[in-house]
Amino acid sequence: MKALATALLSLCFIASATAGPTNDLTKALEPLRPFLKTWKGYFKDSTPEKPKFDIQKWERALNGRAVRVLHSVNNGSYGGETIIVPNPKSSTLEFYYFTTAGFSTRGTIEFEGGKVITNEEVSRNDDGITKVKATTEFLADGKMRIVTQQFKNGAWHEGRDMTYQESPAAEVLFR
Repeated sequence: MKALATALLSLCFIASATAGPTNDLTKALEPLRPFLKTWKGYFKDSTPEKPKFDIQKWERALNGRAVRVLHSVNNGSYGGETIIVPNPKSSTLEFYYFTTAGFSTRGTIEFEGGKVITNEEVSRNDDGITKVKATTEFLADGKMRIVTQQFKNGAWHEGRDMTYQESPAAEVLFR
């Protein structure tokens, strides 16, 4: 009987250890839960003849201890990957972004009045951009808007202003 009980407990432990993924996120990452979808947005200069779009896939990563964002522009002409993690020492969220263009960024995330504010330091950018600030917010119709500014040549410049809508069938592609 003791052997049977031990065997059953072992099977329960193995089953729980190999159970499928959950939707758990660490408490610090919970504010990002509404973003965990696939989004598609069109650039302002996009036309039906020459569409220019960005696809972002936000997902739970590392057993809920991180959020991963994959994105690609025009089916992989440019793309990147971001990993967002809590910093327990500073009680902030930090992220690391790596691009197909060879540059990377490191930044922090703050939440202000329903908006997500990011500040990042850029490394190895060929265009001379050294910092980026972005504000992300959900609009009343459920779309997501991202507005950026870039620091280049000693001054801040307007970056992109894009609105994304949920697009479950869209795929992030890399070449």
